Amino acid sequence: MEEQLAELAAKVAELEVKASVTNTMFAETFYYLTIPLMIIIHAGFLAYEMGASRQKNVLASGVKNILAFAFMVPTFYYFGWWVYWAFPTGLTFTAGGMGISGIEYASFALPWNESAGPNLDDRSTGVFWGAFTLFAATTASIMSGAVIERIQVVGFVILAIVLGSFAWVVAAAWGWHADGWLVTKWGVHDFGAAGLVHAVAGFFALGVLINLGPRIGKYNPDGSANDIQGHNMPLTLVGLMLIIVGFWGFLMACVIVPGEAWSWYGDKATTIYGTPMTLGALAFNILMGFSGGIIGAWWVTRDPFWMMSGALAGIIATASGLDVYWPPLAFIMGAAGGALLQPCARFLERRGIDDAVGAVTVHGTIGLFGLIMFGVWGSGLPALQGEGVAQVSLLGQLVAAVVFFLLGFVPGYVVSFILKKMGLLRVSEDAEILGLDPTKVPISAYPEGINISATPAE
Repeated sequence: MEEQLAELAAKVAELEVKASVTNTMFAETFYYLTIPLMIIIHAGFLAYEMGASRQKNVLASGVKNILAFAFMVPTFYYFGWWVYWAFPTGLTFTAGGMGISGIEYASFALPWNESAGPNLDDRSTGVFWGAFTLFAATTASIMSGAVIERIQVVGFVILAIVLGSFAWVVAAAWGWHADGWLVTKWGVHDFGAAGLVHAVAGFFALGVLINLGPRIGKYNPDGSANDIQGHNMPLTLVGLMLIIVGFWGFLMACVIVPGEAWSWYGDKATTIYGTPMTLGALAFNILMGFSGGIIGAWWVTRDPFWMMSGALAGIIATASGLDVYWPPLAFIMGAAGGALLQPCARFLERRGIDDAVGAVTVHGTIGLFGLIMFGVWGSGLPALQGEGVAQVSLLGQLVAAVVFFLLGFVPGYVVSFILKKMGLLRVSEDAEILGLDPTKVPISAYPEGINISATPAE
């Protein structure tokens, strides 16, 4: 009997080891796959911005977007990743209640640590870092579209680094971390990063636009605004759809999946706060928010550009609560986000803000809208796993909205103001009039020109 029990115990132990290995491999593969999916976001932004640019600025817009992505990778590796783990409790670098933060804990994120490179005993850090790096790159690309056709490349790269490897990372540490003070003290919940990615990036762009100024020809002497159309609307629409495709990877990477040291609930998926959820919730609510956003924008504008922007706004409007919303509510939130887009964008335009692609509205305004509304719909839900934890409330979400707005707008305005004084923010008037492609880029986007055919009027 004793021999049989020992043999049974050995088999159970062997199965547990195999299950652990399987879970770890699944977690590693899951996050690894989110990375190429999120790169599709950047293919989308690339097409979106080039299509929204006039023919004389197409490649300059593309170069800027490519550099934003490229500079995020090393800067997030060298210091952005460390900031996320060191700052959750504020500027004191102390460990929080879960013990997964603070200056001592964050040492694993330093570039000379063994976890910051190939390590057969650490199969999680690299892929999780990769997912976060793509979050950082997304914030830079959000800002990128707003400033096309007149910003200097050097100034833009500096702004992208400040936004992507510092400003949004502080927001994530405070509001997207189980030890974040906004979470533990105020019960903030922002599952899909409507506030801490989209709103931070959107209002960072607003701060930059105030100092950058409008494009030449945008406004008439009487203050009325002209509609400066891009050279290729179909390319812009395809780009927006690619961003939606990549969003599935973005939101996948917001999930803590089962695996060694990955989930608070063992074999169940959780949010980054440790609260339980399912991938089914994402399947329901992403699609409902997406469709609601298109329909809401169509109802108000009938404009294809705003309809596809509405799809993005619909997902952002629901992002904070994608893990818990009932699908009809996600549809309503998405439709509201889509309907708000054009009126909010026109409000900014009438005040002299030349946002070439509506990024401030799509990401900033709608991001805060979704964050705050979750305080209404999700009030009373636990913000963390465990007993006696802070609960979601409208007040807490409002506090987060103010913090995220400031973390975006203040550095965006201050750094761009300094760059402006240094002559590094805007290209010369002559270069802007002639076009950034012929003056700043060594090749032409359309060396043989663009053929435009028209049916003769009858």
